[in-house]
Order: sequence, then structure tokens, then C-alpha cells
Amino acid sequence: MFRLSLFRSIMLLLLISLIGLQYRLWFGEANLAEVQALQQEIERQRAENDLLVNRNHQLDAEVKDLKQGLDALEERARNQLGMVKEGESFFQLVPALPGKPPADSGQ
Repeated sequence: MFRLSLFRSIMLLLLISLIGLQYRLWFGEANLAEVQALQQEIERQRAENDLLVNRNHQLDAEVKDLKQGLDALEERARNQLGMVKEGESFFQLVPALPGKPPADSGQ
């Protein structure tokens, strides 16, 4: 009789411990849902960091190119500032407006 009572007491204690641990796992501080959300945030941040590292490498290469040669500087001046060398002719092609026939070339 004493052994049965002791067995039941131990089983009850184990059951209460299991319930307590399950409660902490699902609803307590740092529960499974929170851990999963943090892991997703970490993955998102890693992806963003990878993009920024690639961008930094591109900018670093561009800075080195600008420091070493005038070709990149000239290309930038032409593309971004619309500059033209002395003695060059610049022709700008304007696309036709939608619904309007192209202008006659004078022939």
C-alpha cells in the first residue's frame, strides 16, 4: 500500500513537472514562437547584410577605378553630366510620342 502511494506521488510529481516544462516551452519567456520569429529575423538580416556587402564591394571597385584611371571619370562625366569633349558632336535622339507619326525626314 505504501509502495502504491509512493508510486502515485512520484508519478504526480513527474506529471506536474512535465506540465510546468511544457508551459514554459509554449507560453513562457523565449517560447518556441518567439525563437522562430527571431530566427526568421536573423535570416532576413543576413540576406540584407549580403546585399550590402556586395554593394560595398562594387563601390570599392568603383572608387579604386576612379582613383587609378581617367577612363571611368570620363565615362561618368559623359553619362551623368552630359559632357562632350572639345571637337565632338553630340546627337540626341528623341523618341516619337505615342499616337503621333514620326516627323518627315525632309526627303
